[in-house]
Amino acid sequence: MKWFRRRHPEPAPQCDPAEAAAEFWRGWVELLPSVSAALGDKEPNRVENDLCELVAVVHPELHFSLERGQRAIYALVISGQEDPRLRPFTDAWKAAAPPEDAIWEYHDSVPPVPDPTEVTVNLGIHRIPLADVRVAVQVDEAEGVVDVAVHHPQFAELDQAAREALTYLPLDATLGERLAAERLRRVETAEAEPQGAIGLLELREIVRGLG
Repeated sequence: MKWFRRRHPEPAPQCDPAEAAAEFWRGWVELLPSVSAALGDKEPNRVENDLCELVAVVHPELHFSLERGQRAIYALVISGQEDPRLRPFTDAWKAAAPPEDAIWEYHDSVPPVPDPTEVTVNLGIHRIPLADVRVAVQVDEAEGVVDVAVHHPQFAELDQAAREALTYLPLDATLGERLAAERLRRVETAEAEPQGAIGLLELREIVRGLG
């Protein structure tokens, strides 16, 4: 997944989220033939700038990515990275989206992957299988949240920035951006595997089971 945003975002205009969303979808219809052609040629960078400008119509601080879909061939993901200031804009964007079809699906936050244990990520020269991630979980049922400590046996090979990325990336892949933001209270990196640690699919089951 590669995220894009306008490189030098302008100050956000005072606009109605619904109007901004409607303007985006009008522009999407016009741009879609070019997007489809670029993806068909495996050259999505051809439309990167046009899409950056179009997404900035909704809000200049939003990020987007073009992904393989789960129900369709492609997915367009727009994310405010769970910034509450941006939620009205992503909500309006999703509400105004056209019906999904066999080609496109639309997400207003990063969705979970079907099975995170089948994912391998590249961090620098390292290939990291998420199947090896282990998580210690403490559940606060009264608050409906969990505290987690994330461990991977390759942490020792990584620098601090990569360890931090590998701490959060499996959680978003497992839970999706929105559920992770809502249900994870404290996230820590565990250099050694914690006692009683579980896998990512077990973590998903616990978090989804919270009231």
